[in-house]
Amino acid sequence: MLEQRLGGRRPLFWGGVALAALIVIGLWIALRPGTAPRTTPPLPVVVATASTGAMPVVYSALGTVTPLASVTVRTQISGQLVAVGFTEGQEVKIGDFLAQIDPRPYQAVLDQADGQLARDQAQLAGARVDLARYAVLMKQDSIAKQTYDDQAATVRQLEGTVKLDQAAVESARVNLSYCHIVAPVAGRIGLRQVDPGNYVTPSDTNGLVLLNQMQPISVLFSLPQDDLEAVLKGSRGGAKLPVAAYDRTGVTKLADGMLESIDNTINTSTGTFQVRAAFANADEKLFPNQFVNVQITVDVLKNVVVIPSAAIQRGAPGTFVYTVNHDNTVAVRPVTLGPSTADRVAVLKGLQAGESVVVDGADKLKNGAKVVLRPSSTSTAAASPPANARTTAPVRQ
Repeated sequence: MLEQRLGGRRPLFWGGVALAALIVIGLWIALRPGTAPRTTPPLPVVVATASTGAMPVVYSALGTVTPLASVTVRTQISGQLVAVGFTEGQEVKIGDFLAQIDPRPYQAVLDQADGQLARDQAQLAGARVDLARYAVLMKQDSIAKQTYDDQAATVRQLEGTVKLDQAAVESARVNLSYCHIVAPVAGRIGLRQVDPGNYVTPSDTNGLVLLNQMQPISVLFSLPQDDLEAVLKGSRGGAKLPVAAYDRTGVTKLADGMLESIDNTINTSTGTFQVRAAFANADEKLFPNQFVNVQITVDVLKNVVVIPSAAIQRGAPGTFVYTVNHDNTVAVRPVTLGPSTADRVAVLKGLQAGESVVVDGADKLKNGAKVVLRPSSTSTAAASPPANARTTAPVRQ
């Protein structure tokens, strides 16, 4: 019976024996004298040297270009629009002629008021002459005092009438001046909303045309309330914090400006406060209602350790870099980051100036790995930022 049971398992038994023999032979070959263990060749990497320098503390936000003066030019009187004195898109100065309302009805009202004023002034002059005559006659007891008093009241009444007439003349003259519409501010004319020949009134919704001041111009943007202290600190004593405006992609700089004012209220719905920056806008690259990426520099850290952003690694240890030792081995070094730019980052803790860090080839490295250095034209780029470097928001730890 025992032989019958083992008979079915003999293939498995001899297979196990063969496997054990192969393992023993492999170990003997690997451990026999004169056989060197297999080693991993050094990995090629590019390194950069940490340096000390200045690093700006920059906050980023989305802003809206807002004119310092935006005026919807409206007529202040009703009448027929007989002439337009501007071209769409034209740059105008304060006082430049824009439009003409038919002045004839208002000229007629002014003439009528002038005539009524002249009539009442003549009546007043005659009443004053009579009053002077009555004064002489009263001293001679030739007339009753009541007659003199009545004439004095008539003179005062006519004086009031003349003042009313003068006000009517001035009002008619003002309305007549409203027929000649001029630019209230300097700026760029928009698209015409009304054509000549139409009857216009002050209640027209769109007015005649929109006039926006282009130079200077401002940008409104919002920052988190946590940034308020830093912005207030940087702007104390009348200091002007630099502000840069970039296009929608955040790559092309449109203009440089300065912080103009800070709102006095935090929006409870969003937890943000609003800021206005002013730009000279000499080339008019900023356009009203344009969305821009805004970068405001609130401080500059001096003498901090700076390395290329490519050296930063993230993993189980947190934020770290690979430092290169004198024996060409690498070590994992946890670091605390500060503000950064497009290609540089400040290291607040964990690294010293002069140490070498891996900026390329770190994907296959591990702590203690052997490396070989290969040259790169960008290995020393950490010393100073490029002239067109665009700053980004600081990393808050």
